[in-house]
Amino acid sequence: MTKHRNDLVLEGNEIKARIHAEQIKHRGYVHTDWVRFTVHRRNAPLPSEELLFPRPEFTSSHYHVSDHARLSMCMDDGKPERRHEVRLANALREMSDSDQMAGAQAFEMAKDVASILGADFTVDPEVRKGKDFYRHRLDILRKGHPVGWVGFLSTSAGSRGDAQSQTLHVNLEGMACTFAQTGWRDTLADYIDQHRGLLTRIDLAVDFFDGIAGGMERFSDEYKSGLMDHLGQRPGHRLDGTWDCDDVAINKGRSFYLGNRASGKLTNIYEKGLQLYGPESSSQWTRFELRYGNQKRLLPTDMLRRPADFFAGASDWHAAILREHGAQALPEPIPCEARLPVQTIEAEVERNARWFIRTAGASACLAIKYLDEKTMFTLLDDESRIPGRLRKFSVAEVKAAYLDVFKRISSKGRAEPAFA
Repeated sequence: MTKHRNDLVLEGNEIKARIHAEQIKHRGYVHTDWVRFTVHRRNAPLPSEELLFPRPEFTSSHYHVSDHARLSMCMDDGKPERRHEVRLANALREMSDSDQMAGAQAFEMAKDVASILGADFTVDPEVRKGKDFYRHRLDILRKGHPVGWVGFLSTSAGSRGDAQSQTLHVNLEGMACTFAQTGWRDTLADYIDQHRGLLTRIDLAVDFFDGIAGGMERFSDEYKSGLMDHLGQRPGHRLDGTWDCDDVAINKGRSFYLGNRASGKLTNIYEKGLQLYGPESSSQWTRFELRYGNQKRLLPTDMLRRPADFFAGASDWHAAILREHGAQALPEPIPCEARLPVQTIEAEVERNARWFIRTAGASACLAIKYLDEKTMFTLLDDESRIPGRLRKFSVAEVKAAYLDVFKRISSKGRAEPAFA
């Protein structure tokens, strides 16, 4: 449905105010605008017993009109989420046992993510048609409107479809990221690490609400002069929109694209104000949106914790844009293909180290403190006890990465919760 101009203005003002407040209060000059991640079901949260095995009076097959008052009391209990679980349980009962388990896990993960985003977010208990090759999805809502989803089970057969069916996929759109509560990025990063998930997409945006010096016209010149080159290479580019037209009624906004989606690194510079407020607007709001995908890179969850560093690390030109905004960052690039195997080792070791710090730290302290030397040596000398995800690497590779990763995590203050 086409939005009226007043609706566009109200929505645009709300988004602008939210992002501007983040910049002022938290010096968050780089806004996270989209997040996608995948978790293997073996690492996903387990569903509640009541969801998998609902009491007979909660199921549609046992529901009778005469039971309406009693059922309403059982379902309500002052908790809308309980009614949602009842509705979902009825929907899951129509699936096979294995599919029912996947749906229940998806619901638990959707609830977790909604809780991380804040009190305005809920989970729609209606199982809907999936997206991106997932057969089903559960929507995450903000004030009743979809702003994300969790996909489960694959639409295709064969080995690839079977592998996808063993995963859950979370997609959080821009509205979810913009209106999430303070601190959601750090909490979500920890959640992804806890469940050994993989980031598959993250968009990092820098907003110039009053426009940028030189306007949109400057970027073609910067590209031709080589300012946007990276590591001696000139990325592809393209223009979209009405660049050669000054008619306000026709100009719906211009975009300058740098890079491409296939490489997993695409920057879109566009007139955000015109997009939100409409072509009649005189808004100069310009957005730089850097989209990272996992096509050729392993995306670390630290991108959620330190988005400015990773925006600046995309290239010298990205770092210069951030400085022009007045922000400071320590550029952290994300290597491509050639270093992917090394990054994979480091990523697996980092997940293990974070799990140890957060989950096993206190117990390890007790063991080290109170076990005698012989018992401790027997416990630690069994190399077959290496975690399963690390067994694909040699002992030398794990050894080389583990100490550096552990020191890096600990030095950033991530160790405190571990030993509480």
